[in-house]
Amino acid sequence: MKQRNEEADADAGTLRLSMDAKATVKVGPFARGGKSRVATSAADHDFDPAATVTPVGIFLPSSDELFVYGVTSKVTSDCLVDRLVDWWETVKERFADITTLVINLDNGPESHSRRTQFMQRLVEFALRSHLTIRLAYYPPYHSKYNPIERCWGILEQHWNGALLDSLEAVIQYASTMTWKGNHPLVALVTTTYQTGVKLTKKAMQAVETQLQRLPHLDKWFVDIRYPSPAIRDSE
Repeated sequence: MKQRNEEADADAGTLRLSMDAKATVKVGPFARGGKSRVATSAADHDFDPAATVTPVGIFLPSSDELFVYGVTSKVTSDCLVDRLVDWWETVKERFADITTLVINLDNGPESHSRRTQFMQRLVEFALRSHLTIRLAYYPPYHSKYNPIERCWGILEQHWNGALLDSLEAVIQYASTMTWKGNHPLVALVTTTYQTGVKLTKKAMQAVETQLQRLPHLDKWFVDIRYPSPAIRDSE
């Protein structure tokens, strides 16, 4: 992992990003375990939240930029790739010289490299954006080294003790945190995502033809190259 990240950071045509979802936040007048500078009344339990929000983040280690999406739906494979697509649309003009994205991930259930819908959506994104996508996964019990995890720690400190009693409050508090002196770009996502979407075995076999897995570490390092092997073979 260290070698792949260093290679990415040294290559002018490669942009490395760290992506992950934070623990889901229950929205309501609930105490959050932290201390507030002002006296604040709060419920002593959180059994009946008004809503839930899961922060999904994309962090650029090279520039200390953080993008946070407050997702009110279940975070699925489609949700994660949609956030990647949304992020790329906002930054692609700035990164016109980038040909490869290296994505640091943990091997969570919605984003691991055997998750059929996740991999299919990434192949589609690579082909549409003309980018090579390189997935670099942290092994079990090492996800704390994923750079975005440090950002989540700062966010938790920032709103600890606050009443996140509305969606607006969640977004406001996330927007006012700082990382290395910079505020994140924050957006609320209210799209409802269907759970349990997966490909048939035959369909996934077709997706696998677009992937290059590192021998002996095939779950942890995966390349989706543009143009894909299938496109090159047809030319």
